[in-house]
Amino acid sequence: MKFKSFLITFVFIISISLSVFASETNINSEAGLLVEVSTGKILFDKNSNQKMYPASTTKILTGILVIENSNLTDIVTISQSALESIPTGYVTCNIQAGEKLTVNDLLHALMIPSANDAAYALAEYIGGSVTGFSDMMNKKALEIGCKNTHFVNPNGIHDDNHYTTAYDLYLMANYAMKNETFRDIVSKTTYTLPATNKHPNADRMLSTTNELLNPKSRYFYENTIGIKTGHTTEAGNCLVAESSKDNLEFISVILKGGTTSSGLNERCVDSKNLFEYGYENYKFSTVVHEGSVVNTIEVQNGTKETKNLDLVIDNDIIALHNKNLDFNTITPEISLQENILAPITKGTVLGTAKYNIDGTEYETNIIANTDVEKNVDIFIILIIAGFTLLVLSSIMSKNGKRKKRNRK
Repeated sequence: MKFKSFLITFVFIISISLSVFASETNINSEAGLLVEVSTGKILFDKNSNQKMYPASTTKILTGILVIENSNLTDIVTISQSALESIPTGYVTCNIQAGEKLTVNDLLHALMIPSANDAAYALAEYIGGSVTGFSDMMNKKALEIGCKNTHFVNPNGIHDDNHYTTAYDLYLMANYAMKNETFRDIVSKTTYTLPATNKHPNADRMLSTTNELLNPKSRYFYENTIGIKTGHTTEAGNCLVAESSKDNLEFISVILKGGTTSSGLNERCVDSKNLFEYGYENYKFSTVVHEGSVVNTIEVQNGTKETKNLDLVIDNDIIALHNKNLDFNTITPEISLQENILAPITKGTVLGTAKYNIDGTEYETNIIANTDVEKNVDIFIILIIAGFTLLVLSSIMSKNGKRKKRNRK
């Protein structure tokens, strides 16, 4: 019996532990963020507003700025200065001074293999200089809503004055991924640069640095649709990624990841863990349906047959929520207009209902479910009838007096 009791207790404890694990997550990287795209709801946050070095995740903003300020068919001539600005050890796509490439080609080189020579070439073409383009970047970051970002170059080559936050990078990524050109480029795993005036063969195959996208990588995550990696000694391993599955789309940001004790890249491990946490624990549901009755009131001047009025929800409320949420605990905050009086037409807005669902507030109109007809008060009828009798009596009295005078 003691063993059986122990076994039951043990199983209970294990089940509780698994339940807690399924509803919580953690990452080893220094900063991280997970956001559901359509709602902007933050599902995980670790130091997301802490200033960090972004490395090549900087190129998210570079890419979208180039797309918005040029044509993909524009021809860019590579300058010597664009090539000389790259420190030893940083990735390039082997372009040459005087080589002519389209903006489209350079964007693919920028975002897929993270080519720094492409970044400088595009910055000079769009901004006139690296400094001019950096000014454009900082202005655009402010427009997007970034409050803790300052960039001094287009590629994230380390500089103490080049910084951002996980949250600001989410804002940049969310903004950029709404552009179909940007979205298409960052979802690709390979691209081949064409033959040019300086390179006669189309043999420069570019491969993605985003391990989550690469089917041959140990970190491959089949739901990934982008976006950008980054690495410097100071920034550590960085990754801004987006994933889509089951009508859910998430953006994750990982900054200053390292290597696990078993030799795994934390930016990949942490990103995958955040995505799985989102899919396992969150979903969209219709919490309240259109036409649901939230209250019934008596309209004082309504007829006996129509005065009891159902107040109903105008539209469905579809909410992102934790799968463990008990809908029975959700009660709306109802605000009705003052002095609701007949006549009322079906569909008339009479107030609002607010629902707090998993920390997010949703609001919808409350409308009349039926017509309410106005009741003509019997008291008013009696008053009118009495007044009418008095008037008639007065007229008759005056007529009688006139007849008497005429007889005289």
